[in-house]
Amino acid sequence: MIRIAVVVLSFAWSLGLVATPGLAQVRDAAQLAAEFRERVNRGTVTVISGGINGTYIRIANDLAFVLDRGDDLRVLPIIGKGSVQNITDILYLRGIDIGIVQSDVLAYVRDAGIHPTIDRRVRYITKLYNEEFHLLGGAGIQSIEDLAGQKVNFGIAGSGTFMTASIVFDSLGIEVEPVSHDQGMALELLGSGEIAGMVYVAGKPAQIFATVPADSDIGLVPVPLTPELMEIYLPSRFEHGDYPNLVAEGGAVETIAIGAVMAVYNWEPRQPRHQRVAAFVEAFFDNFEAFLRAPRHPKWQEVNLAADVPGWTRFEPAQAWLDARPVEAAMVYDPELRRDFESFLAFLGEADAITVDATLDEGARARLFDQFLRWREAGGMR
Repeated sequence: MIRIAVVVLSFAWSLGLVATPGLAQVRDAAQLAAEFRERVNRGTVTVISGGINGTYIRIANDLAFVLDRGDDLRVLPIIGKGSVQNITDILYLRGIDIGIVQSDVLAYVRDAGIHPTIDRRVRYITKLYNEEFHLLGGAGIQSIEDLAGQKVNFGIAGSGTFMTASIVFDSLGIEVEPVSHDQGMALELLGSGEIAGMVYVAGKPAQIFATVPADSDIGLVPVPLTPELMEIYLPSRFEHGDYPNLVAEGGAVETIAIGAVMAVYNWEPRQPRHQRVAAFVEAFFDNFEAFLRAPRHPKWQEVNLAADVPGWTRFEPAQAWLDARPVEAAMVYDPELRRDFESFLAFLGEADAITVDATLDEGARARLFDQFLRWREAGGMR
């Protein structure tokens, strides 16, 4: 730092901009530079996401805009290469604090033996939303079985799309010839007939498919939810409102979905980076309702901050925030659960006396909510 200050001051002196610097000036300049660097870095948190055509980068961009607090909190979105690489970057790439990944990546990385002790080294802040498995076929492709023996783009090697495409085709017993291109190039190759299909795991609607004309030979291909796939994935569908040029009005295309997770390195509490991420978590959870308003991505509407992710352990500051607000965490960020809770109050005949927004001590609210959950699980909403 002192060497840099000396060089800068010497250059300025040579131009006659300042008098010959003394040692005290050099030390003052070094001190100012150190303080400036500390201020710039103190509240900065990096979020590695996905490619420019995907949902991850738009989610990270929303985080940057909504949570910006100047030097106190600054979120830097970074373009990433997909879930498997993002996990590697969280573990080893200098300066990466948080990453957006698919929820099946942890088991994939662990089972493949890629990163030993990963269960201890990575945590999650929250489940974000579900990402849909987009399977597009070219001319003559009506079903996933039609792709057998043909070239199908699985996305960039190391990406979450490549990982999930491998799992799905292996599970269905359909042998294809995987190729690896970025999604923009894959769409071009699909249109020219050089490949028969392409896979893209992204939250709908994915911007890249808005460019496909309505009269194109390219179409969405249904993906069946078999018993094997049900163990990992969720049912989903594409409707006309998602992709007007790919789905007929009133029609639907069945597919599967996988959860997106906000992952973080499991820093020790005494580490400054742990403290920065903890500050990010508090700001994110405290201001979550801002993400539900336009022009933020519609996928924020699916987020339930309290949702558990099987196989993952939550980052301690995030868990502490949820533990301190058990009812709010479960309800405020889950509109469906909130509506069910209101129905429960009406079921008890106490709607006039107790409402979701009533002033109750935390213990009373927690007991009432626990009773509601038991009622709901017993079929009370049927």
